[in-house]
Order: sequence, then structure tokens, then C-alpha cells
Amino acid sequence: MHMMRVVPAAQEEDDPDGPAGHSPLAGLYAVSRACDDPGPAMSWRHFAASVRSGSGGERAEAWAACDGDRVAGGHILHLPQDDNTHLALLRLMTHPRRRREGVGGMLLDHAIGRARDEGRRVLIAEAPADGPGTAFAKARGFSPASTETRLVLDLRTADWSGLELLRARAVRHATGYSLERWAGPTPDDLLGDMARLAEGMNDEPLGDLAMEDQRWTADRVRAREEMLTRAGLRTYTVIARHTAGGEPAGFTQLVVDAERPEGWARQGATTVLAPHRGRRLGLVLKLAGITWFRACEPSVERVITWNSVANPHMLAINEAMGFEVFDTWYQWQLDI
Repeated sequence: MHMMRVVPAAQEEDDPDGPAGHSPLAGLYAVSRACDDPGPAMSWRHFAASVRSGSGGERAEAWAACDGDRVAGGHILHLPQDDNTHLALLRLMTHPRRRREGVGGMLLDHAIGRARDEGRRVLIAEAPADGPGTAFAKARGFSPASTETRLVLDLRTADWSGLELLRARAVRHATGYSLERWAGPTPDDLLGDMARLAEGMNDEPLGDLAMEDQRWTADRVRAREEMLTRAGLRTYTVIARHTAGGEPAGFTQLVVDAERPEGWARQGATTVLAPHRGRRLGLVLKLAGITWFRACEPSVERVITWNSVANPHMLAINEAMGFEVFDTWYQWQLDI
């Protein structure tokens, strides 16, 4: 450990098209993820983009713990800029062969120092419930702030005729609404609508997380989409619009790696704005989205989604669609 030093690693991620082996942190991510996370892996481009900025426009910085010329671990800090400026979001990785040697503790101490230097008061990290990160978080004084279940829908065995029937029943409760959809970035004339819809995610239950509402603008929506494009991801968006008033009412989004889906897609955000709830629009949107997505991306076999255990309504929608529990994750919080 006397040779160990923590050095900036962001410059290692500057080539979004480079091979995974080119970057010490990307290589570390691939090894640690293979041990700890059976879900879909980030591609090289996706990981590199996440090192440069968060999906909500957060500024990012990356650091590597080096033992000579070997990378024993690393951490990425995402620092919100538009809101939640009291927070730092942490991703900490230790090489599986270097665990229980103090590498993770040294990296956490470094991350806390960097977060304090940036004026942040709270550190948030996530880890699988049964993985080494949970034991580490407990040992270092983090508090469990929220619990999320990951669920998977297998598109190869889904009951598509049953889902069509479910959609037909739900649509009867959602009269007075029309659906619009697009693949890729949001058209310019709909950016304002998407900002209003994104703010609907502020109603999502957060457990004990010390998070404030996120403020969304058209510019922030566009910046997020530019990050997704850099990451090599393609989005499929469906929105519901109130026919009489013309205002946006809800949306859902699916995300897939445009070049290397490797059988997986991610169900992104789904929300219905408060004045339009109680009409089964959430179910209508998700069923429309998954049916359209399946036709556009026939190589995708499974869709994975995150569901807060404090959100039984969305859990019921996912279960009705045939999603099955994959694993459980905790979000951990530390006052610094």
C-alpha cells in the first residue's frame, strides 16, 4: 500500500470510440461489474460518457488508485449543477483481487475530501443488496436511504396477446388523450413539453434520500440527450397529450445501446403528471412503448427497469406486464 496513490483519471476517457482495454477505469469497471452485477453492462462508449458527465447534466470527475502502474480501484463523482448542489453522487470500484486491502477505504476518504472541497454535504452511492458494497457502506457509516428492485421482462416469452388485451382495457379509462412517439432526440418544438414531463419525476418516492426537486428546462433536456448520444444510446419516447387542452400529460422512455445492445434494453423514466392521474395512462404508455420498441429492436431479448419499493403503483404496472424481480439494490447516504 505504500506505493498507492490516487490520481486524476478523466483524461483516460477522452476517446469515446476507443477500445475498452484502452482505459484503466473502463477495464476496472468491466472486471468489477462482472463480479458484482449480473445485469446489462455499459458499453465502452457509455462508460466513457458517464465519466465526462452524469445523465442529468452533472459535472463529473474520475480518479484512479494506482499501485505502481496497476489500477487497484477508482471512483467517479457526479456533482449536480442545476439543483441539489449539496450532493455528490459516488461510484466506487475496487478491483476484485484487491479487496480487503484498504483500497476502497482510501478511495472513499479521497472522494469525501473532493466532495467537501466542492462544498457538498451529502454523499450518495448505490450497491446491490447482497454485494460487497453493502457491507462496506455499513462499515463506513452510510445509512440506507432507499431500496430499489430491478425487474426484467423477457420479450421472448412475454404474453403479447395478453398485453394487447390489457392495453385495450386500459385505453377505455384514458379517453381524451392521444399518443405521440419518436426515436432518438426530442424534436425542437417538443423540448418544452419534455421539460414539463421530466419535472413530473419529482413526485417519485425517494425514501430518505436528501434530494431536492430537479428543475428541468428545454436546454437541460437537450444536454441530457446529447450525453445519451455520446454514450451511443438510442431512446424511444412515447408521450400522452390531453386532446382538448393540448398539454402534455405523461411519458415513458426506453433506452438501448444503438451499436451493441447485446440482448438488453433499459426501461427509463415513466411518469404521469398529477392532473392526469387515475386514468391508467401510465399503463397505456408503457404498453404502447414496449410494443413499438419490440417492432423496432427485434434483437433485444430483455428489458430491465428500476422500481422503488416505495412506489407500489408502478410496481403493480410492471408486474401486470410480466416483469419479474431480478435483484435488489440499496441507495446509501453519508453526511460529510
